[in-house]
Amino acid sequence: MVEPVKTFDGWYSLHDLRSIDWVAWKLATEAERKDALADFNQLLEKWDKVEENKAGSHAFYKIIGQKADFLFMFLRPTVEELSDLETELNKSKMGDFLIPAHSYFSVVEISRYRPEKPGEDIENSDYIQGRLYPTLPKWDYISFYPMDRRREGNDNWYTLEKDIRAKLLYEHSLTGRKYAGKIQQVITGSIGFDAWEWGVTLFAHDVLELKNIVYEMRFDEVSSRYGEFGDFFIGTIIAKDDVSEFFKV
Repeated sequence: MVEPVKTFDGWYSLHDLRSIDWVAWKLATEAERKDALADFNQLLEKWDKVEENKAGSHAFYKIIGQKADFLFMFLRPTVEELSDLETELNKSKMGDFLIPAHSYFSVVEISRYRPEKPGEDIENSDYIQGRLYPTLPKWDYISFYPMDRRREGNDNWYTLEKDIRAKLLYEHSLTGRKYAGKIQQVITGSIGFDAWEWGVTLFAHDVLELKNIVYEMRFDEVSSRYGEFGDFFIGTIIAKDDVSEFFKV
């Protein structure tokens, strides 16, 4: 029997994509828009305090194209906190003008391919803890996409022995290391949680680096033989000071 690999699991993750009902927004009175923005800014401040207290993190980006208008990425310690956060946004005055476009639920994940030495506590190392409970970078660009491992004929990831999978993933990681300082990555697992098996979120200062890393990684065997990919969502950051300008009519 092929051996599955356990994971270290960190904060739960929600990618919440919304569109704006611009017609309703423009037809609203100036007072209604002002109240909605004030309510929304209070939510942003609340999320900032959660992040300052290292009890979660968030990111807020405009989406390029027609798939959505913007994306929230939320990280929280519990599923209940994510659900409450989503409900609070829906019930807010700004929520009256927002249309759900897409969502993705997962959990920050690190596969445990590396064997632990006797007495070693990898999970509680600073490196692993930093990856499981990250503060999301507020970089200029974001790319989010879901992915699966292929299960077709001889190209079935789930029939490969553990050591072969480990080797392929290690070779894949070497490509990623070339982009240190250019790309920050958060991997979230969604097997049993959502339609795909993993979510990949990339942050960059130069949008072309998002294209470059994904293209180069396509030539790694773990992607070329065993990778299946969903839609890509690309966005530009919305700083807190730019929120009013974004919603300006």
